Amino acid sequence: MPRSDFAGLRVLSLESRRAQEMAKLITNFGGHPVVAPSMREVPLEENTDALDFAFALKEGRLDIVIFLTGVGTRTLTKVVETLYPREEFVAALNKVTVVARGPKPLAALRELGVSVSVTVPEPNTWRELLQALDDNQQTLPLSGRRVAVQEYGIANSELLHGLASRGSIVISVPVYQWRLPEELAPLRHAVELLARGKIDVVLFTSSAQVEHLLQIAAGMGLKKDLLRSFARTSVVSIGPITSQQLQEHGITADMEPTHPKMGMMVNEAAERSAELLRMKWSDSSTDKSTTLVRIG
Repeated sequence: MPRSDFAGLRVLSLESRRAQEMAKLITNFGGHPVVAPSMREVPLEENTDALDFAFALKEGRLDIVIFLTGVGTRTLTKVVETLYPREEFVAALNKVTVVARGPKPLAALRELGVSVSVTVPEPNTWRELLQALDDNQQTLPLSGRRVAVQEYGIANSELLHGLASRGSIVISVPVYQWRLPEELAPLRHAVELLARGKIDVVLFTSSAQVEHLLQIAAGMGLKKDLLRSFARTSVVSIGPITSQQLQEHGITADMEPTHPKMGMMVNEAAERSAELLRMKWSDSSTDKSTTLVRIG
């Protein structure tokens, strides 16, 4: 079987922590990488919400704790450890119902020795999370229960509203937030290239990347040009959460990988991007979007 290949297409990655790895993957699959780190992960300096959560958990004032990310789980643990030992944190968690949104928080909780009552199935969005809770409503009622949600970067208003509408008393626990990178030149250059039609494929691996790219474009006065450029650019999203964030700005993801893994994303994008671009370029209308393609 011939190997998937971008065949020289210009591929934009907005990865930050794994920027070099992404550039190498794009190159290995025959693409010309343009890497523009779009965010940095910053722990909240005075995380009063996390400290309040720690006190409430220790005092038995919580019924359910939902963990949304692996990084957030580990960071929250470090915050709690400023108040009392990790062993006490684990013991307190094992006295309440713990929910993990997917494999990454599940792995982090297992490392701690925390028992997980509910694991959310793929694609691990807020919809699957609420459905998993609904499926367990006989043994896990939500009405009147005090539910803490470990948040990640951008607050998930749909999840919080969904829990509240089921009668839960919801407590948000922001652990870290996304900020723009300190060096903005690569991101600004990426905006210029997109606006000028010099990028063929864009790889989005998080919803925060979407927001930061558009924020920079707006500051440069190029947001409208940027949005128009996606009509002739293959837009690849890591999964439903990022696709939904794109859709909120009128951008339709052309494809998602079969699994939300970076390597698989690049591989499958290399396989399909040329075809998706032909579909877009054959349509002279700049406001018509292609249909989302999920491989497999």
